[in-house]
Amino acid sequence: MKFIKYPFWLLYRIWFYILVALPIIILFPILLISIANESWYPFFFRIARLWAKFILVGMGFRVKIDRDQTPQRKESYMFIANHTSMADIMLMLVAVKNPFVFVGKKELAKIPLFGFFYKRTCILVDRSSEKSRKAVFLRAQKRLKQGLSICIFPEGGVPDESILLDSFKDGAFRLAINHQIPIVPMVFPDNIKRFSYTFFSGSPGKMRAKILPFIETKDYTIATTKELNEKSRNVILKSLHSYQN
Repeated sequence: MKFIKYPFWLLYRIWFYILVALPIIILFPILLISIANESWYPFFFRIARLWAKFILVGMGFRVKIDRDQTPQRKESYMFIANHTSMADIMLMLVAVKNPFVFVGKKELAKIPLFGFFYKRTCILVDRSSEKSRKAVFLRAQKRLKQGLSICIFPEGGVPDESILLDSFKDGAFRLAINHQIPIVPMVFPDNIKRFSYTFFSGSPGKMRAKILPFIETKDYTIATTKELNEKSRNVILKSLHSYQN
């Protein structure tokens, strides 16, 4: 019975990449202008949110956003979430209205079209390079001073679907402590089912996101980074478990 689904899954993946590329091709001149100056990033961000919504709707995902707390305009935050799907980027853009900059793997810059804008608007990190990891802090500091927020998926991407929530890396929490900005934990409970990293998988359906209560960083220091890391992970893990019950 499963073999009958393979042609659908193949077409579904191809359709996803068409949806990713089509708006970029159509809006290419406008996008080029929007990245010509760093101060114009909020304009680029608004276009990116429309791009993300176009993809999610086109894939047949029924998005629902729940908020225990709402980020305030003109405030900077550290947005974090579980990461099990390529659609996580799009859902994060749709769920959050505050302009933010992704910190992500440099490998994504190799994706045609998407990668061109990705490497010019996001903060790229090579996790195997200590020099690259240090450079992230400097670029993030510059963006925060511009009034933007930062988004990091602390797991780094989890292709193993048997793992509900992997261990978190410390980078997001060190940045949040250094700049005294709140952590905004979020959960994407459906993305692994809707569009996981497994090629032959996925289907239209509900796609929920929940913004959990913020975690303040004013009482933390670099020495207690791991404590903040574990607290944030436990909050997300508890919420993920609640969706399974």
